[in-house]
Amino acid sequence: MRKKEQLNSIIEICPVRNVIARFGNKWALLVILVLSENEPIRYNELHRKIPDISSRVLSGTLRVLEADALVERTYYQEVPPRVEYSLTETGRSLVPIIMQLTEWAQTNMKSIIEHRKDSIKSTASD
Repeated sequence: MRKKEQLNSIIEICPVRNVIARFGNKWALLVILVLSENEPIRYNELHRKIPDISSRVLSGTLRVLEADALVERTYYQEVPPRVEYSLTETGRSLVPIIMQLTEWAQTNMKSIIEHRKDSIKSTASD
């Protein structure tokens, strides 16, 4: 039990692992990019722009991003109520980094896929 507690404390104090664990999944990065191009945006419109994400996952992703102050949720007391999402300054500061990662992936994807295929072939022949 002590090792597990110790492991958790290392993860919690490591800024890179701690922060990336919160937004480093495919949905969070995509939500941030879509928000950067369409803010402010209402939930249903955001969901339409990312059609393959479930409502449950989108809601959870928005909650995590909001808790980390990357996304701001604005509630308007109207009939019917209206909620809009937008990036905070911290969230906006992340966009250029995500764009660089996207460019890197586009540049290297073909090579990575080829290496994966080669790896599968060599594993199968062993």
